[in-house]
Amino acid sequence: MKLNELRDNDGAAKKARRVGRGPGSGKGKTAGRGIKGQKSRSGVAINGYEGGQMPLYQRLPKRGFNNRNAKSYAVVNLGLIQKFIDAGKLGEEITETELVDSGLVRRKRDGIRLLAKGELTTAAKITVTGASRGAIEAVEKAGGSVTVTQPRETSEA
Repeated sequence: MKLNELRDNDGAAKKARRVGRGPGSGKGKTAGRGIKGQKSRSGVAINGYEGGQMPLYQRLPKRGFNNRNAKSYAVVNLGLIQKFIDAGKLGEEITETELVDSGLVRRKRDGIRLLAKGELTTAAKITVTGASRGAIEAVEKAGGSVTVTQPRETSEA
């Protein structure tokens, strides 16, 4: 086999149809778009339009309620905090900034909320935006303390 004998398998490459290239091509003049009207012009996208029929997004029932003012918290479990303390990534005093810097939480969002999943054996002073009742009890049982601060206000301008 030589380089000049190389070619694609049959059916592997399909040539694109060149429209608007004369009557002999079968797709000349209007290029298969018909005559006049919005869809015969260039740069038209009528997404979601179903020819006067009620569009699908309007036919489907709407469920639930999306609260625009709802706070979105980053959550941290006690077991993960203990794991990071054992690894030396967190110290005895833990703040939201230290949680982000250690890599335990990606970003603060509207604050960080402490949950009681897992077990904490180290006495740690934790300062977070929110904490579950079980998490507070578990930290105090281990000899530490939890300080809950007010969630920071997001700018709604």
